[in-house]
Amino acid sequence: MNAPQLNAAAADPSYPVLTWEESGVRRSARWRSENGAAPPRRVEIADDRTKADAAYKLVCEGTALLWRGDFHNARQLLAALARRIDRRPRKPAPADDPARAFHLHRAAQSQRARILGMLLVPLDAQYGVPLHRAPDVRAACELAYGPAPEDGGAPDGTDSVVSLRELLGLVGAYEWHRKGVEIPALGGERVHPDYGVFSPQRGEYVDLVARAPLPGEPPALAFDIGTGTGVLAAVLARRGIPRVIGTDQDPRALACARRNAERLGVADRVEIVEADLFPAGRAPLIVCNPPWVPAKPTSSVEYAVYDPNSRMLRGFLAGLPAHLTPGGEGWLILSDLAEHLGLRTRADLLALFEAAGLTVLDRLDIAPRHPRARDTTDPLHAARAAEVTSLWRLGVAAQP
Repeated sequence: MNAPQLNAAAADPSYPVLTWEESGVRRSARWRSENGAAPPRRVEIADDRTKADAAYKLVCEGTALLWRGDFHNARQLLAALARRIDRRPRKPAPADDPARAFHLHRAAQSQRARILGMLLVPLDAQYGVPLHRAPDVRAACELAYGPAPEDGGAPDGTDSVVSLRELLGLVGAYEWHRKGVEIPALGGERVHPDYGVFSPQRGEYVDLVARAPLPGEPPALAFDIGTGTGVLAAVLARRGIPRVIGTDQDPRALACARRNAERLGVADRVEIVEADLFPAGRAPLIVCNPPWVPAKPTSSVEYAVYDPNSRMLRGFLAGLPAHLTPGGEGWLILSDLAEHLGLRTRADLLALFEAAGLTVLDRLDIAPRHPRARDTTDPLHAARAAEVTSLWRLGVAAQP
């Protein structure tokens, strides 16, 4: 019997390792998963001879397929798996219980992602895909994973393994990063989101910040809490605010916001700092666009959309009075989608304002323009069609 062959990646315990048997040899490689999924326990080799029905049975049973065939055929197999998943009957969501409909939809999406994530492809040490007709994904992988090592790699050319679905997501995100997202509020200039940083494709919330009346002419300082790409900080700077401090905890977001500030020519007015919500000090204007849906994210990317137990929303409101200068304003940008989904009521939101000692000075509303609001096949269409995004202008309530 052949002795086990372990790739160099397996010797480093700082990251997960995938192991499998191939041609009678025990192999291993670094396992990459942005959502933190554990490496599959069972792995079989698949190639151009693998039939879609057989592959579907295996992945549904929990066996991952490590692809060794033509890359384009792997994409076709992934599409075939998706069609089989989508043909399966689903438990109908109750029309009178939007919260249950939301949770059923999330569960179905999670299961779909898990199954499709079982088709795996190899990456070499330089983020190349050692498969026939594979595209060059090195730049996309470097954006997500960091620079590739100068040398090294496993003897069989497999330095790490990633799901094909994730790899295609990296490529799509890289295209958004490369092309950028046009921002009308910045005169049509573009913001370039990094992988894992929320992209301002939905521009309604940016438009609200661009047209809300500023407290002062203009205020001397503003905070942008959870800055992400830095788009709101840039809009505030372009509106004449001489100093804007954007905060975030995500290293990707911090680097992304700094680069966008440079590209947009506002780096002399926008400072990006690492902080959990607020920076030190007070400001006459504090802006926050927290995740809109109080639910558990299933990946790092989803933290920009889902806020477990409304942690960021609650933290922002509770800390706002201590960080506003007298007479200052806090701008909360929030969709009411959670209300239409039955996950939070308007009374709940107003109660959070009151508990924090805040009063509503004004509210600006805008309807969604994104295509999903008009997609009648979307299981959450009723909630999306009724959605309104609001900018709440909040002040500190007068003490009795």
